[in-house]
Amino acid sequence: MSTLPLCPECGSEFTYHDGIQYVCPECAHEWSEDAAAVANDEDTAKITDAHGNPLQDGDSVTVIKDLKIKGSSSVVKVGTKVKNIRLVDGDHDIDCKIDGVGAMKLKSEFVKKA
Repeated sequence: MSTLPLCPECGSEFTYHDGIQYVCPECAHEWSEDAAAVANDEDTAKITDAHGNPLQDGDSVTVIKDLKIKGSSSVVKVGTKVKNIRLVDGDHDIDCKIDGVGAMKLKSEFVKKA
């Protein structure tokens, strides 16, 4: 398999290496190897739990603090286990489904990896 980066303009996987640059044959965008390295570092920005452990899609986490549910009198209790999380961009960076509560968005600072 090729380890060449995807085109940052159109996302094409058909990029090729030409001297010190990468070229996309679909949109004719050209970029340097240095720019590709910086883009890869930004893509790998990690979302971590309260203890600094990196989280990934599909992980299971445990809630470490009672969390009030906005607009409701319900509370997600400490120790609640949440399975199969999905990481998203934004202030609340975890999408999940909690048994008995339903679909929720959580902040990673209030969970620990199980």
